[in-house]
Amino acid sequence: MRNLTEGNLTEAVLAKLEGAADARFKEIMGSLIRHLHGFIREVDLTEREWLTAIQFLTATGKKCDDKRQEFILLSDTLGVSMLVDAINHRKPGGATETTVLGPFYVSGANEMPMWADIAGDAPGEPAYVSGRVLDVDGKPIAGAVLDVWQTDGEGYYDVQRPGGNEQYARGKFTTVADGRYGFKTIKPVSYPVPTDGPVGKMLLGMGRHPYRPAHVHVIATAPGYDRVATHLFVEGDEYLDSDAVFGVKHSLVVEFKDHPAGPTPDGKKSATPFCTAGFDFKLVRS
Repeated sequence: MRNLTEGNLTEAVLAKLEGAADARFKEIMGSLIRHLHGFIREVDLTEREWLTAIQFLTATGKKCDDKRQEFILLSDTLGVSMLVDAINHRKPGGATETTVLGPFYVSGANEMPMWADIAGDAPGEPAYVSGRVLDVDGKPIAGAVLDVWQTDGEGYYDVQRPGGNEQYARGKFTTVADGRYGFKTIKPVSYPVPTDGPVGKMLLGMGRHPYRPAHVHVIATAPGYDRVATHLFVEGDEYLDSDAVFGVKHSLVVEFKDHPAGPTPDGKKSATPFCTAGFDFKLVRS
């Protein structure tokens, strides 16, 4: 194949897909090639700019490890994660809405009993989160698992702390017979996504702030039901309408009510003020 030009190169590359055995792979790669070539033509990309893009992707890969996923952060901040989420989770009315997983999910959180404290000694205001896991018809789901994680009161996930070995503000809870769950934690706070890597530089270059509104991450699962990865956002947070990763949905905004020192939802007493939040998860059968 010779004498390829700006005018015929795209079709020549697409022709190389003729031998692809997987039809879906062929469809995806064909569309990717057409859009990528179209983008390069649209912006009249220079060689220096293309090299900069390659260096950016290389730096993004180097920033990834078992505790941080810079490519997920890139996907989140460009709105790709939420677009994929929207396409793949078209839920019926009343079902709990999904949102981004985020780059700091870590599998293998400790399984904990009802009202266990996931925060431990992490700094922050004590908070109690409770509710039920139900199907969309309102029937309780026993044995559902809530995989929970969040930042501490200073806006850091455990893996962001120096060393990153001590697990805190994470836990797994299994619902009881009536679908109820409850755990103690700390009130989440708004925080910036990491800006010490290539994605942070991209955000600043775009003139955007890096902040996410305060939230608790939850993955809700139950046998026979669709998995739901979602957030519980704190009502009143200043970044609800400008989330850096476009993840806020109205149905996921929850009031964290303030209480003076005294009796707490777990049947104990707190010597300091605390807050409570309630949320019922509604799952859809697979």
